Amino acid sequence: MTGRSKKTEQAQQWFEALRDRICAAFEAIEHEAGSDARFNYTPWSREEQGNDNPGGGTRGLMKGHVFEKVGVNVSTVHGNFAPDFAASINGASAENPGFTATGISLVAHMANPHVPAVHMNTRFLVTGKAWFGGGADLNPPIPYAEDTEQFHARLRAACAAHNPTYYERFSKWAEEYFYIPHRGVHRGVGGIFYDHLECPDEAAFERNFAFTRDVGEAFLDAFPAIVRRRMNAEWSQADKREQLEWRGRYAEFNLVYDRGTLFGLKTGGNVDAILMSLPPEAAWD
Repeated sequence: MTGRSKKTEQAQQWFEALRDRICAAFEAIEHEAGSDARFNYTPWSREEQGNDNPGGGTRGLMKGHVFEKVGVNVSTVHGNFAPDFAASINGASAENPGFTATGISLVAHMANPHVPAVHMNTRFLVTGKAWFGGGADLNPPIPYAEDTEQFHARLRAACAAHNPTYYERFSKWAEEYFYIPHRGVHRGVGGIFYDHLECPDEAAFERNFAFTRDVGEAFLDAFPAIVRRRMNAEWSQADKREQLEWRGRYAEFNLVYDRGTLFGLKTGGNVDAILMSLPPEAAWD
């Protein structure tokens, strides 16, 4: 089942279109703040011994007045997992290590401590099986109940349009996944996380692809509105210190526990694109 296919191309085209719309929305916010910041796009190519077309991607990065650092990446790669890593991937094995993966990954760290950071990614993988995964979660250094409810409400609506069990299942999954065991705290205020929505036939592909598209639409609808609500709030040095300490927790999770970081490093991805999730500044006591 591995190798570039029409389904992979469909998913890639959607992820690229979503990237363009998200980047335009974020640039519009910068413009409203009096900034001329824009995304810089850096293409990269993956390397794999014995594979003359392993794919690659584009790293989009912007540093502005509102978005202190935001990365929006799209990649489409294919090849073979290392045997020991293949055993940990759905549908792959040492005997069948081939894979194709395409996806969008976004992390935004904000200048104002009252504006929440955010993460979103959706992806389509093909091994011996094919499936969608992804999610989005809100990560405020200074939480506001109104923002949390708005973010969750929009994701809840996206889930409800496809399956009445999705939100309860996927929000609980996010709560369990975005947790830092060695600190005993959650990374943020949650969202949804899903994986292995398998596509054994055309109907399942269309169904799960439609849900994945709606997750992207929900993010694009909810997050810019939250940014505009908070981006002009006054903040103190105590607020900034709280933000920097919280960013330290975020970095710990991404470097120790995050599956996407591990997947990128294990498959020869672009290191700068993989680690764009790390904050520009952080602090530890």
